Amino acid sequence: MDKILYKKYPPSEPCSCEVCKSYCERPGWWTVEEARKAIDAGFAKRMMLEIAPEQNFGVLAPAFKGNEGNYSLQVFSKNGCTFLNEGLCELFGTDNQPIECRFCHHNREGQGKKCHLEIEKDWNSLAGKRLIVQWGNQIGFWERQGLRMEEK
Repeated sequence: MDKILYKKYPPSEPCSCEVCKSYCERPGWWTVEEARKAIDAGFAKRMMLEIAPEQNFGVLAPAFKGNEGNYSLQVFSKNGCTFLNEGLCELFGTDNQPIECRFCHHNREGQGKKCHLEIEKDWNSLAGKRLIVQWGNQIGFWERQGLRMEEK
């Protein structure tokens, strides 16, 4: 799935205009495989779990500052992305930068929503659900919720 999405949603040119910087306030989404690689790179504790409004799947995303290792909570959204420090993204230009962050650009108005919907489909899968269970077990998320999740 990643290769198809990378072809459809290639990286944009770097830009520091106000529009592009504003995209960095709201964490962009990784694909399932990108999130797996980010976990392997040691970023698991800096992720949050976003739940779909229908509550039928979730997405591991860079956390809001102060919301690391938790469900995505609106109260923290004003804090911006945990990887955004002094106006610069720690993940920019690395293999751990989410596809949604790499793609979004002021010249691509309206295309971000299409990208977002396709990443949703990637997460609404057995692979996505398994990764969320693994992540939760690794950082003790399920235990803090009073739950026990088995990896299948």
